[in-house]
Amino acid sequence: MFFAAFIGFIPGYARDISTMFDFPEGSRPQEVGTRIVNKFLRTPHTRFGNPWSETPPKYITYPDACTWLGALWFADAVSDSDMTERLVERFEPLFTTEKHLRPAMNHVDYNVVGAVPLEIYMLRGGQKYYDLGMAYADSQWTVPANAKPEQLAYAEKGYSWQTRVWIDDMFMITTIQSQAFKATGKRMYIDRAARELVMYLNEIQRPNGLFYHSPEAPFFWARGNGWMAAGMAELLQALPADSQYRPEIMNAYKKMMDTLLKYQSANGMWRQLIDASDAWEETSGTAMFTYAMIVGVKNGWLKGDEYIQSARKGWTGLVSYINDDDNVTDVCEGTNIKNDRNHYMNRKRITGDLHAHAPLLWCATELVKIIGERR
Repeated sequence: MFFAAFIGFIPGYARDISTMFDFPEGSRPQEVGTRIVNKFLRTPHTRFGNPWSETPPKYITYPDACTWLGALWFADAVSDSDMTERLVERFEPLFTTEKHLRPAMNHVDYNVVGAVPLEIYMLRGGQKYYDLGMAYADSQWTVPANAKPEQLAYAEKGYSWQTRVWIDDMFMITTIQSQAFKATGKRMYIDRAARELVMYLNEIQRPNGLFYHSPEAPFFWARGNGWMAAGMAELLQALPADSQYRPEIMNAYKKMMDTLLKYQSANGMWRQLIDASDAWEETSGTAMFTYAMIVGVKNGWLKGDEYIQSARKGWTGLVSYINDDDNVTDVCEGTNIKNDRNHYMNRKRITGDLHAHAPLLWCATELVKIIGERR
């Protein structure tokens, strides 16, 4: 059995990890993940994750791509070939009638879309998927002729010319580069992503392990921190054990996880501002933190009952925010930087926004892998 084989690699964890799969009906990972994937397949392309936006998307945006990627991961984890096929079919028009919806290769939020065709390539093959995905990965380090001086400066130091030192970058950059590494086996992709992440950590991680939205906005906004937590977890899963960057990234990851434990609510949720007890409970950040916790427990990086219970509470808390229409509620709307606490406290709470659906699927995938659920 997969579960038994897995826990054999983590001495002393069999009893503890086993508590994670004792979920009641309605919150079992395979059941929940299937609902959310099917909801995604029924939902037209969104504009930055909001299915209620009156403005149609001009191109595929990163919340859709991250949900698509999570859906493909989930379908593979539960061995549902029909689900995979439907997800692939949804992509096919991007080579023909919807080709205009493919985003330009000139921004971290656009280039992450390439992770989806690379996943399809790894699951099903197909040169066109490989070529498209690798074009997005390679262009992140190929400096364009019209690059700005600050972009050239980063490129000259060996970093991506798309570097901004924004907290969400460290999911967008690390994911497309990790996918390129997995698709090609070439260390240059994962090494440059890891080097980039270390630079970001040195620049913006706070002593407590969390991250301000920006130096000009000294607030621990949940989703922004979620991108960093998920990005570190995802990169560490792909990063070879002998990487020179691994110890620093692992230490930064563990420091963040330790602090997150302190701020998790009793019902498993984290708040819109992580350290603000008067802030509302927010689902996209909670899903990303839960994903990072699950990955750490699964891989034996986070050893101790408190992490297992945190991951479990995060999942059950998150599932309680799924409504009867298979939409996650209380998702923070898109949020730009502002040096104003009320700017974050008063953000709109959207229902069905893909910023939460994506990491929920990542969580479901990792839980399924742990507990060995299969169709």
